This record gives sequence, structure tokens and C-alpha cells, in this order.
Amino acid sequence: MTSSPHAGAPAAGDGPETACPYLDTINRPALDFDAPDHACSVTLDASPHIYACLVCGKFFRGRGRQTPAYTHAVEEGHYVFVHLTNGTFWCLPDGYEVPRSEPSLRDIGLALHPKFEPAEVAGLDGNDELARDLFGRRYLPGFVGLNNLSKTDYLNAVVQALAHVRPLRDYFLLAPNFDELGGGAGEAPAGGGGKRRLAGQQQQVRRLAYSEFSPLARSFSLLLRNMWSSHRFKSNVDPHMLVQAVSAASNKRYHVGRQAEAGEFLAWLLHQLHVGTGGSVVRPGKKKKKKKNRSKEGGAEGASDGDGGSIVHETFMGRVEITTVTKRRQRRGEGEALKVMNQVGTSGAGSAAKLGEEEDDDDDRAGSDDEATVERRQKNRAALKSLADEMVTAEEETVTETDFLQLTLDIPEKPLFKDKDGGLVIPQEPLVNVLRKFDGVSFSDVLASQQQPAQSKQGDGTVVSRKRRYKLKRLPNYLILHLSRFKKNGYFIEKNPTIVMFPVKNFDLSQYVFPEGGRDSVPSEAEVRDMSVRELKALLTKYGRSDLAENSIEKDELVSHAVDFVTTSLPDLLADKYDLVANITHELPVEVGREGKQRDPLEEGSYRCHVQHRATGQWYEMQDLSVKETMPQLIGVSESYLLIFERKGAA
Repeated sequence: MTSSPHAGAPAAGDGPETACPYLDTINRPALDFDAPDHACSVTLDASPHIYACLVCGKFFRGRGRQTPAYTHAVEEGHYVFVHLTNGTFWCLPDGYEVPRSEPSLRDIGLALHPKFEPAEVAGLDGNDELARDLFGRRYLPGFVGLNNLSKTDYLNAVVQALAHVRPLRDYFLLAPNFDELGGGAGEAPAGGGGKRRLAGQQQQVRRLAYSEFSPLARSFSLLLRNMWSSHRFKSNVDPHMLVQAVSAASNKRYHVGRQAEAGEFLAWLLHQLHVGTGGSVVRPGKKKKKKKNRSKEGGAEGASDGDGGSIVHETFMGRVEITTVTKRRQRRGEGEALKVMNQVGTSGAGSAAKLGEEEDDDDDRAGSDDEATVERRQKNRAALKSLADEMVTAEEETVTETDFLQLTLDIPEKPLFKDKDGGLVIPQEPLVNVLRKFDGVSFSDVLASQQQPAQSKQGDGTVVSRKRRYKLKRLPNYLILHLSRFKKNGYFIEKNPTIVMFPVKNFDLSQYVFPEGGRDSVPSEAEVRDMSVRELKALLTKYGRSDLAENSIEKDELVSHAVDFVTTSLPDLLADKYDLVANITHELPVEVGREGKQRDPLEEGSYRCHVQHRATGQWYEMQDLSVKETMPQLIGVSESYLLIFERKGAA
């Protein structure tokens, strides 16, 4: 009879923990918990009961008699194992659990399942101490290289950028603690205290238990915890588990060996993280404000607001108003034709509206009294038909409001002329010029490919042209700008090499934001001191600092916190000024694009990411396993593709 996988061995907690005499046989350099699959090396089974041998590093299923782990322990004399799911240590073939309090196993537990406490997360940005791996190599937690698993550099760059967005990072670093706190709606614990938001940005974040996260969200959390851990056995991280989770969730749209656009992948990943952490699967709602037809009066109104409900929407979601002006070629119609004839007096004394009256009593014989009336009506009918069949251009204006997670910016076209070596002359354009698309005044033409669906749905004419105007109503605390560099024509993919220059600090976006009720003003210190306790708490809660209100016992303490917040943080929070957090660039080899060397720039190029170490102000350039220092002056003139800005005073 075949025994169960755990037969003959005490389960965890069944009896007293026993000291193990074989702990000195553990071989830490052989351990690699970043393996692509936590599956048995004998049966290839990926069940939850997989154990890692701490002597040779191989994975085996079960720990009962006749299981691969038990057999391996007997045949090879390797006695110490760790459960890869719950992190318990076992001695086989004896089948007893090694005490969790064993000091010599603490580093292995932290390497397998890195875990952070709120106090540790709060101090990450101020840490400047280097950690050391098993081989003596020093590394800075959070600034470690990621292995390229064959054209996965786009994923590495996006993960490096998101790993330095503080609210998102803190949420996923502390996610395993949610099982202890319990799921439900509410504020997720943050390492740095309460999050600061603008008015209108408060959203109830649903906090799921970590075990209820999607596989993709759990893999993302584990990867971020490995990147920020100071207890690594090696100084780089393998993103195998996240790559596999991404491939499965995208139906191999993003797969090993296949290059992809980082901008599209970022949008897809944010949506998957939103849904995987309990966010609503319903798309953010559009609020239709008004519809105006300039050829005839009419309108329609409706509203449906989207619900954030996740740390992703709370961090990155803004709101934009879109005004669409559509010109259509359409038949005038009899109703409009009658109005035109009445306005110009075509019908004479008899109104054009009388054309539809009964004419049975009219005598249309030659010489009769009604002959002139009948002839006039026949002419009017002919004129009416001619006007009704005439093709006219009708202009319609529609205004809607919608939420966004990133803003796509169109870069000016590259020049047609090439240099003497056959390469392109690369122009430079300031970011403020590219942002004119969102100045609330300029209209931009909609591409023909975006007009086709509207033509097929509208039965009242053919779309001649369509243009849109964008007006930003609210900016998020973390703003993602996507510089659209790649364009597909009928034959191949082209890349726009234009360099977009931007400031790294104090990027002022106030001229592009048009809040609904106008801008909030900063109260003076005297006004704050004259407020009641209720008004002080309302002020702090309005801007996301309810933690200050809750932790204040006396009114004097509450007033002190409110004055400090109003004088130091609130002006920056309301100024719409941003600092750069991360910059993702796409670079091509020098020979790509030369005469006779036309190749796919997406396949030939590579991504890299620039992030800043906040404690020292030093910028780092990270490309796969390479991590090196760089100067901020070089970041603003690189071929940027994705930019992530942080509102000043938001963290």
C-alpha cells in the first residue's frame, strides 16, 4: 500500500520541536529560491508540498515514505529541508520539524520569504548602507540588477520604475502582513504614515488578504520584496516567477523571447495589478457632460463615474475632459430644408409649411383660378426636394470626462533629410511643447484609423474630420507620461528618435490643470490657529493626513501638526509641481536606421531605467544586470520613452 506524502512524519505543530544535529551540513551557496518553477526535480510536480534540500538546493515533493524528498534524504544523506510555501524546516527521514527559533536558519527564512515591518519600510528611502551577499559582493537594496530571460528587458525596466513609486512599493512590500490584519475595505498600512492626496482624490482602497491576490499580484509582491531585501544570498534577482505569471495572464502576449513596447506593457500590468488586488473589473466611467450640434439644436446628458478601489488607481489615476468636434457629410433632410425655405421666403405668401396640406379641392385645369397656386406648389416641392437631397457638412461637439492612468504624448515627426553618413539628424523638443496637447485650447486631429469605427456606427453621414481638445481636470500624485515613439506603417515599425528635454526637478504643470471648482488656497497660520478641532481634523483629512488628526490627543498638539503641515507640505501639494521618479529609455544600436540597414527598431533596441537614490540624491542607470551611477544632466537629454513624476509634497 502506498503511503500518503506526509505519512510517518509529524505535521507542523503536532509535537515539540526538536533540535537538528545536521544543520552544519547546509550549503548556502547552492540555494537558489528564484528558480523559475518550484517543482519536484523528479516528478516535475508543482504541488504546494514542495521541499528544497538545503544541502544540494534541489526541489522534491512530499516528506513521507516513498516520496522523492524522503528517498533523496536516504540515498544522498541530505537531511535538512525547507517547505517552499510556508517556510518550515524539516529533518528527513526522521520527519521532525526544526525549531523556528533556531538562529542559524533565520537568514534562510528571510531569503526564501522576505518580510518587512512598517518601520522597516518607512526607513527604506533613508537607507544608504550596502548589504553583502554570500559571495562578498556589496549591493544597495532596491538598486539590484534583474536577469534578462531573452528579450524581457522591457519588463525589467518597468518593474525597476514601479519599484520606486513609494505608495505602490510600500503596499506590495507589506502585502503579506494583510493575512494577519485581515482583508476588507480600508486603508492599507503604509510604511511612511498617511498618504497625502488632493481634494477629490480620496478613494477607499479595498485591502484583500494576501492569499486572495491573483498569482500575478503575488509574484509582483515577491519580486519587489526580493529587490528591497538586505538578506539576499546573491546580489541580483531572477524575475522568473513574474515572467511566467505575466505570460499566463496575457495568454503569451508578453512571453520570453518576444520583445514588446514598454508603454503598452505598463498599461496592461497596472490594470492586472488593479484587478489582482481587489479593484473593480469595470472600466473607469465616462461622464458625458454635454453634446452640442452646431447645425441644429439638441443634446444628451448622462453620467457614470468609475470606482478606483485599488492602490493602483489611488496612486496613478487622474481625470481629463475631452472635447470632440466631428464634421460629417450628410443629407440635409426635409425638416432642415423647410426651415431654410421659410427663412429665405421661397414660398412667398404661402408658407412652405403648407406644402403638406390637402390639395384635393385645387383645380389644376388650364385657365382655372387654382392654376397659379398649383404651379407655385409644384415649384416649391421641387425646391424642397433639391434642398433636402443636398449634401451639407454638419459639425457636432461632444464633451466627456474620463479617468486616465497615463498620458500619451505625440512627438513631432522626425526630419526627412539625413546626414552625410546616411543617419538621421536627431531634433530636440522641450517637453512643455509636447504637452500643448493638454493646454485646454489646442485641438489635435484624430487619426484616420480611429475614425473608421465611428463611421461604421453612425448612420447619419460620413465622418469628414474629427479633432479633439484635452483639458486636465485633476492630476494624480504620480503622473505617468508615455512618449509615443513607435509607429506602424504598412511594411515595418518606425521609431521617432526625437529627444524630448525635460527638467528633473520642479516641473511645473499648473498651466495645464483646470480644476472644477478652482484652485484651493493655502490658509494662513493665523487662520489655522483660529479653527476649531472639527475644522482642523477636516482640513487634515481633506488632504489625506487623517493620521495626524487621529494621533493628536490635545488641541494644542493638533494645532501644531496642522500648522506644520500647512506651512511646509500643503503649498507644494497644491502647486502642481513634480519631481522625476523614474525614466525609461529605449536605445538602438548605432547602425540601425542607416542606409540599407532597415531593421525592426523594437526588436533591435533595448530598454534601460533611471532611478534616484533619495538618501544621497545619486541617480542610477539600470539595464538588466548592469547597475551604474549616472548624472542627472544626461537623463534629461536621453531618448525617454516613459516618465514617472511625483508631486512635490505627496510622500
